[in-house]
Amino acid sequence: MSGTIEQDLLAESQYVSRLYDRLDELRAEKVQQLARTRATGAVGTFQNQSERDSFASLYEDRIAQLDAVQDRLVFGRLDLAEQGEAQAESNGAGNSPRYIGRIGLSDEELNRLMIDWRASEAAPFYQATALNPRGVRRRRHLMLKGRTVAGIEDDVLDGTWLDEGHTHHGEGALMAALREKRTGRMGDIVGTIQAEQDAIIRADLPGAVVVQGGPGTGKTAVALHRAAFLLYEYRERLKHAGVLIVGPSNSFMRYIERVLPSLGETGVVMSSVGELYHGVHAGPETARNVARVKGRLSMAKVIGAAVRNRQRLLAEDRTVVVEGTRLTLTRGMVRNARERARHTHKPYNEARETFTKVIVGDLAEQLRRKLEESAGQPSAADRSYLPQEVRESWDVRVAINLCWMPMTPQGLLSELFAKPHLLEAAAPRMSPADRDALFRPAGSPFTEADVPLLDEAAELLGEFVNPQDLPDTSQYERDVENAKRALDNMDTMLANAGIDGVVTAEQVAAVNQETAASASAAERAVSDRTWAYGHIVVDEAQELSPMQWRLLVRRCPMKSFTIVGDIAQTSAASGANSWAQALEPFFADRYKLEELTVNYRTPAQIADAAVRVAQAAGLRITTPQAVREGDWPPVITTVGKGELIQSLIEQLPDELEYSAGGLQAVIVPQELLAAARAAVTELYTERVGTGSGGLAQDIVVISARESKGLEFDGVMIVEPALLVAEVDGGVGDLYVAMTRTTQRLHVIHNQPLPAGFTEA
Repeated sequence: MSGTIEQDLLAESQYVSRLYDRLDELRAEKVQQLARTRATGAVGTFQNQSERDSFASLYEDRIAQLDAVQDRLVFGRLDLAEQGEAQAESNGAGNSPRYIGRIGLSDEELNRLMIDWRASEAAPFYQATALNPRGVRRRRHLMLKGRTVAGIEDDVLDGTWLDEGHTHHGEGALMAALREKRTGRMGDIVGTIQAEQDAIIRADLPGAVVVQGGPGTGKTAVALHRAAFLLYEYRERLKHAGVLIVGPSNSFMRYIERVLPSLGETGVVMSSVGELYHGVHAGPETARNVARVKGRLSMAKVIGAAVRNRQRLLAEDRTVVVEGTRLTLTRGMVRNARERARHTHKPYNEARETFTKVIVGDLAEQLRRKLEESAGQPSAADRSYLPQEVRESWDVRVAINLCWMPMTPQGLLSELFAKPHLLEAAAPRMSPADRDALFRPAGSPFTEADVPLLDEAAELLGEFVNPQDLPDTSQYERDVENAKRALDNMDTMLANAGIDGVVTAEQVAAVNQETAASASAAERAVSDRTWAYGHIVVDEAQELSPMQWRLLVRRCPMKSFTIVGDIAQTSAASGANSWAQALEPFFADRYKLEELTVNYRTPAQIADAAVRVAQAAGLRITTPQAVREGDWPPVITTVGKGELIQSLIEQLPDELEYSAGGLQAVIVPQELLAAARAAVTELYTERVGTGSGGLAQDIVVISARESKGLEFDGVMIVEPALLVAEVDGGVGDLYVAMTRTTQRLHVIHNQPLPAGFTEA
């Protein structure tokens, strides 16, 4: 039963120390096992080496997991009501307190010390209420600093406990977490998950779950914790297929990258939309009209037509020379070969082999007839070498490539946009203005809008294998020959011993081959474009174009998705105005819509101002209830023309004082971004961050697009009217920028403010 705060703190500290001791024991054990495994070296049979690599990977993953969960290892405790003996035995815990933490821990006798937060026995920690206590008498939150219990807070759900002893109240675990300074990296919410969030996190795996929520409702946190839960609950189903998490930008992916390891999961594939095509690192598509055109589903047909158009017919019959003999490649021969290749229904590069085989066969037959005509009579001589001679002819290779050139997706797309006649042939119904917008010089860098087009092309083209990239098998072939001779020499001895067929030359040679270290499912998935994931989590999903959705659905044929976003925050040129518009082309009506209703990040005064701006622009938005009022209303500073950057420099020191060591963001329109960064950097030098690594500093100068999904202690917005103008008059980016702050918002402007702003 509860005692004084000092007694309870001492008791909890002792138990937490025991948990950390056990964590250290397990880590040391795995480190020793890994060292012994590595010490064995690459010896033994191929199977032995493969097993060694597998064990090494297993130990490495476990060590990484144990390292990642050290911070706030345990955060909760449940004291349960009396249960019957059978019920206590079924959950393995009896009436002993259940400690809830990042992973499950047991002692050497397999007595449970701590329950993984994802286990069903831990669910009451998040779901129990006074109206539905679920057998919980008291829920205790443990606040740790390092490995020390710094505070405890009790939620007593059984009224009789209030009469029997003390209960300890603090600031509140949730409120304390909300008031913490931002670090530039997203933290997990595993100790403060709320009931409506937990219900979504623990939803069943199959199907698509859409999580709609306004700013600050914890959408991203819910999505990441759901990924960790699914990997725990459905590990057998997902461990081989894996889970993919997709975010809007590299800055965002860096911001969230530590969350899943802290929840005990290290094998998830994480990618921004610009990195979804392996080997291409695409930047933003800056031209909104171009992004809009490339995002249309009709572009799939354009890419399909572009591929078919590369299967050309001859304008006229063509003469080719094979070993001094002139042959005729006719238009009919090419048309027949093309039709036979298309009827295989194989991808372009694979069907090309059929096309080549038919052409070579026809020309070889023509060559045979000419050779016999020149000899004056049919011959029974072996002519099996003729197809090879035809295939190796320079003229024949040139002719085949003119009709059916092997292609890479990058090559196809680069030529399509660089040569107007190719695009007009592939997209005759596209308006001339749209075709002109897509033009760019060959070799131009790929953009995020190109990524799904590259993927579409790769699906239709199939694998392109450069002969120069094929592995050299000559050494292996020599090893096989040597092994055959060695075995021949041993035949007599083996026969006398009654041994036959025990080993082959190929098996002997394979022992000496170098083998690559075994790769995890996540590692294999990253480099395999055709990989089918078991589940995909998409954040800021309202920004995706139809072609980007087409790519993601191809990556997960079972259509098992967690989709999170806020339709009111849509700012992408090809983004969605409703979830139905975004999802019905791919999921029909087979998705479940959930909504988060509480704003944990943004103070009420600032959230209300952002809502007024959005509503004045006609956006239909959800208005989640803010959990705290905040200390400051939005601050608005009006300046003269040309004084924006100077005012920013003058006001910034005060804002840094208010954020008191926290993270300060300066969100600027694209046309002012370079000047703002230069001015702030000149004043604060090493404290200023930009790009995907910028969140490591305490002052960040970024665009509204880069700020999506991030949060800061303080936010300064420069010239809101330009933020609206650069997205064709939409206020989505401005709404996003206004709601990034956890404490204070300061707006500097010269042009008239968008409707809905209230003067401070």
